Amino acid sequence: MSAEPVVTGAGAIGAWGVERRALHGALAAGHPLARRVEGTPDAATVPAAACAALVPVLDLSPWLAPAHARRMAMTSRWSVAAARMAVEEARPGPRDGGRTAVVMATAFGSVWFTERLVRQVLDEGPQAAQPFYFSECVANAAAGQVAIAEGARGANVTIAQREAGPLIALSQAAAEVREERAEAALAGAVDEMSPLLHRLLDRYRALARGAAGRAEAPRPFDLRRDGVLAGEGAAVLLVEPAATARARGARTLARIRGTGSAFDPTATESDWGEGVETLAAALHRTLRRAGVAPEEIAGIVSGASGARRGDALEGKVLRSAWSGRTLPPIVAPKAVVGEYGGGILACALAALDGASFGRPTQLTEHDPQMGIDLHTGSIPHGPILVSALAAGGAAAWVVMDRP
Repeated sequence: MSAEPVVTGAGAIGAWGVERRALHGALAAGHPLARRVEGTPDAATVPAAACAALVPVLDLSPWLAPAHARRMAMTSRWSVAAARMAVEEARPGPRDGGRTAVVMATAFGSVWFTERLVRQVLDEGPQAAQPFYFSECVANAAAGQVAIAEGARGANVTIAQREAGPLIALSQAAAEVREERAEAALAGAVDEMSPLLHRLLDRYRALARGAAGRAEAPRPFDLRRDGVLAGEGAAVLLVEPAATARARGARTLARIRGTGSAFDPTATESDWGEGVETLAAALHRTLRRAGVAPEEIAGIVSGASGARRGDALEGKVLRSAWSGRTLPPIVAPKAVVGEYGGGILACALAALDGASFGRPTQLTEHDPQMGIDLHTGSIPHGPILVSALAAGGAAAWVVMDRP
């Protein structure tokens, strides 16, 4: 037996705040949700990225009591708040926490607390290291805090697969429900962006930079793309069997038709590879498992972010998978919400909800190797493909549709 997994609740925190309509408005405008990172050098004197999609100061008290929040890193606070938003939206009906799984993805974990712990050890010696900091430094701290907050005693998994992590987490959660190992699963991703991490990413030339006559902005699939907009935040989806959702009278936000993942062995530890045929074949298998032909896909929510090699690989894989057919409408929401923090999960639900996507600003010239023109407006009704290829070789896809 197997159960059909559906999404019945969602919570997301990002540079747009916490309101879903604010995210929809930002996607429609197409402008990067970027602001200056503290301490970044003046680009006029030192070539460097200066901006990131940072979460504004938010009141999380409706979902997390201040007394509990003060003992958590920001990544855990965002994750718990987003999880509680998802659970609230999925009501009515009780949930057996003993059979609820938690699957969270993170690229960097709790950066601020890790920095504090390292500085403490360096400045004061190892004996001064605070266990309080260490307990929140580990990558699985956020998943653990979500489980404690929700009484979830099912499987507790943390995925660390960079850009592909959010979709792998959702895939794992869907498998927990489909194979009836869990009554429900909370799936999501979280990351934070400190000035130090931002500078490190820029030092490795991962981030978009401004130049003479050109604003600092991510340019997915554009010939002049030169890096991503770093982002932060958290997104958590509640996944449960469709039959359970119907019995409770819960509203279904999305059906998870199928999931897939792959590894590109040509990738290096820190970059994308050239394994187009390997990844395209894995994408074909994902569509077959979902029972959807390429021509039936109504739209693609692409993980393209402005990364030079990442976008090139994404475009080639999609072209190969569609093998001469016309590609469906493609949107690249990371041009607005940035890379990391689970924004792609929130944007995938926005696409299913009929959100309108504006043309990302600063796009100037198509890359002739891909020939992809980003879609503007809403994605037509039908199944959508959500795609993410990660530096290091991981790849993941999820096929979803409206209920």
